[in-house]
Amino acid sequence: MVKAYLRYEAASSFGVIVSPDCNITYDNSGKHLLAAALEKLGVWHVRQGVCTKTLAPSPSSSTRGPSLAVTAIASSSSSLVACGYADGAVRIWDIEKGTCETTLNGHKSAVTVLRYNKLGSVLASGSKDCDIILWDVIGEAGLFRLQGHRNQVTDLLFLDSGKKLVSSSKDKFLRVWDLETQHCVQIVSGHHSEIWSIDVDPDERYLVTGSADPELRFYSINNSLSDKKSGLEKVESDIDNGTAPVPNKWEILKYFGDTPRKTKNRVSMVRFNKPGNLLACLESGNTVEFFDVLDESESKRKAKKRIKRKEKKAVKGKVETTENGNRNVEVQESSEFLVTVSDVFQSREQLLKTIKKTICSIAFCPITQKGARPTLALSLGDSSLRMYLIEDMSKPTAAIELQGHRSDVRSVTLSSDNTLLLSTCYDAVKIWNPSTGSCLRTIASDYGLCAIFAPGNKYAIVGTKKGKLEIVDVLSGTCLDTVEAHGGLVRSIVATPDGFVTGSSDKDVKFWEYQTTQKPDQAVKHLTVSPVRNLKMNDDVVAVAVSPEGKHIAVALMDCTMKVFFLDSLKFFLTLYGHKLPVLCMDISSDGDLIVSGSADKNIKIWGLDFGDCHKSLFAHDDNVEAVKFVKNTHYFFTAGKDRKVKYWDADKFELLLTLEGHHSAVLCLALSNRGDFLLTGSHDRSIRRWDRTEEPFFIEEEREKRLEELIEYGMENDSEKYLSKEEVPEEGAVALTGKKTEETVTAADSIMEALDMAEEERKRIAQNEEEKLKGRVADFRPNILMLGLSPSDYVLKSVSSVHANDLEQALLALPFSDCLRILSCCKDWVAFRDKVELVGRIVTILLPIHHNQLTSTVSARPIVTLLKDILHARVKECKDTIGFNLAAMDHLKQLMAAKSDAPFRDAKRKLLEIRTQYSQKAEAGRRTKDEKRKKKKQKKIDDGHVWS
Repeated sequence: MVKAYLRYEAASSFGVIVSPDCNITYDNSGKHLLAAALEKLGVWHVRQGVCTKTLAPSPSSSTRGPSLAVTAIASSSSSLVACGYADGAVRIWDIEKGTCETTLNGHKSAVTVLRYNKLGSVLASGSKDCDIILWDVIGEAGLFRLQGHRNQVTDLLFLDSGKKLVSSSKDKFLRVWDLETQHCVQIVSGHHSEIWSIDVDPDERYLVTGSADPELRFYSINNSLSDKKSGLEKVESDIDNGTAPVPNKWEILKYFGDTPRKTKNRVSMVRFNKPGNLLACLESGNTVEFFDVLDESESKRKAKKRIKRKEKKAVKGKVETTENGNRNVEVQESSEFLVTVSDVFQSREQLLKTIKKTICSIAFCPITQKGARPTLALSLGDSSLRMYLIEDMSKPTAAIELQGHRSDVRSVTLSSDNTLLLSTCYDAVKIWNPSTGSCLRTIASDYGLCAIFAPGNKYAIVGTKKGKLEIVDVLSGTCLDTVEAHGGLVRSIVATPDGFVTGSSDKDVKFWEYQTTQKPDQAVKHLTVSPVRNLKMNDDVVAVAVSPEGKHIAVALMDCTMKVFFLDSLKFFLTLYGHKLPVLCMDISSDGDLIVSGSADKNIKIWGLDFGDCHKSLFAHDDNVEAVKFVKNTHYFFTAGKDRKVKYWDADKFELLLTLEGHHSAVLCLALSNRGDFLLTGSHDRSIRRWDRTEEPFFIEEEREKRLEELIEYGMENDSEKYLSKEEVPEEGAVALTGKKTEETVTAADSIMEALDMAEEERKRIAQNEEEKLKGRVADFRPNILMLGLSPSDYVLKSVSSVHANDLEQALLALPFSDCLRILSCCKDWVAFRDKVELVGRIVTILLPIHHNQLTSTVSARPIVTLLKDILHARVKECKDTIGFNLAAMDHLKQLMAAKSDAPFRDAKRKLLEIRTQYSQKAEAGRRTKDEKRKKKKQKKIDDGHVWS
């Protein structure tokens, strides 16, 4: 009988606040900060400092665990947020509902940048595959792909109300794309190094670029002159007078100047705030530099003062010519050519610096409330978030850092009742609830390498890199005492029946017992430890393991051997050798029969403790084996390696049972519950993951077949990537299709072909039945039950409509010409449905260009194309007219509602104007009366002779 095992699956992950390789951004309200945590998107409430929502793709929609890391985030003006992933997918989330609205597949490599247009209807994505794809967010489909860059796309932004797109790349060029004509209209050179970030102010006056050059470059933006009639008239008059050059309408970006930076590190990100009066420049390291942005009137005033100062200096130096090369030139405020970069952008003296912490990304908070102070959010390389006020950057106003580790997780330990989890890193010890993933305590500590819970789970013992043992009170979250234990690293702590054992790099294995003590300044007794025995080794101790029944103790040394001693007498028993590199981890089974060792030579060895014979040596991981643990009361065990994988083994059959993937970096430690119902792993990516045992059984042969299929698919993917890399480089500014071939597109193409075949058979059966009726034969005709009572055409329509809008293009590409011809023949019936006109239009516009040559040379296809030409144009015009009529009606209703809502304010304003008019009239009449009285008195005095006239 074939043995069945129970499957372990990923349940949850915690410990990461923000990933260093992804940007952060605010939502449209400014209350929440969106930060990527590996494959998840965390929505953090800024004031409360809590994660209100966590958005992650379901395991069924994911491929490989490590490929799902979020690499780019973009928020729109609505509640929609776009996330780009390392496998090239783009997912659009609704953060209010917490659901994934759609998944867009088109890129072949990781997405590096995402940008929405102002309306939020179009999304632009750039990738490491050097391509830019424009997505229709409403239609959930790709519009077109822009090709031309020779290296990774680093940033994107929309200009001219979304009509143009500017892209930057590592190839040192800026490209301006006209989205209406779908081609590149301008290529901007001049940078001496890779361009990492670009941004534009809200008024679209200036564009700034950041690179490794020692200065920031600025470009003035020349939007379409046809939209500015006054500017066009002025330019035309200047051209006629010969005072201005003829403008080039394709020169969208014009070099404006550059300004030096205070540091020499490369620029990682440049961003304007929402009002546009401040520019932040993030440099790779721990520095953010700020620039004040002056408006047009202030910059012209400053330029005027600068020119006047230079003219005064020229006059003093007896220089007759001015800066413009002419004599006695008067500086006018409307002279735009006088304004330079220094007149618009002023560098602030104050810099924002973080001590010994790398700043990975910045985001300005959108000021939505009147009187709200501008805030800048930072994501740091130690997986924390900080918020600073621009007015006072001496200290952060808020910080989110307690919910995660600042560095890699070096050890994880479960309490005896499996209700508490203790993890260590270089500066802290954290206590978690393993069921919910919430952080209960954070205790400052030295670099902890290992830890155990003391009996009763009220205290914990932590072994540090400095050779000390720290005694931690779990309930109060404080470090009670520190004991000088070893002269080197404490690499291993293992519990024994009467205490615990520590192994260190000072070649000592020490045995400890628990005691209670009371300090003079304390009223309560607390736990302490004291050494009782010492076992001296001849080399550094790497790992220690004690058999559960307390009979043997095994010590792994740096000389690649393991020595086994009797625990009670410490007499030597066995030496286990065979590994080519040092043993990094080991564990003994519950019955004391087997010991498993994992080494830096990537192998695991299963030994028998009776005679020290090696039962089996297995190649386990593609890198160092970092941890190994037996399931209690079984011979099953788990191993963790630097290759990001956790593996489940059977020590009796020497078989690999399962491979658990999900970590994004090396797995350094693992902990197993007493019953073996869940597993916890800690990684270099700062995350702690929980894997639960399910009730789903599996068999070794099935899992072996799955692994072979994955290897074959992975090999085919690599071959296809090599083939694609050898293809010719696309021409300058080329436009291509957006989709890419995935499992979903292949499945969709298969379902369409199956529906077409079934519909064709049903048509033949219906035609045959009609012939039987004409011949007078009565036949019992029963429609195909699989067609759900639909006609052949409607059944094919149902199959096509079920394909996702983004996958339709690639699904139709996979169909042979004969099936495409059958779909075109069905389109003339589908046009009758008003809600399917758009779908039919998409199908026709995809198939006609692809199969143009075959359609023109096939005689039977010409009537179909001609009929579609007559019908489809009319139906599309009807739908377009209906939509236009509805939009006009909605606009009219909007105006009526606005007029009704403004009516009380207009009446109040009119009354106020009337009162002001009456008051001014009365005041004017009073002044006139006073003036007349004054004149009469003066005239009377003149007549009486008291005053000369």
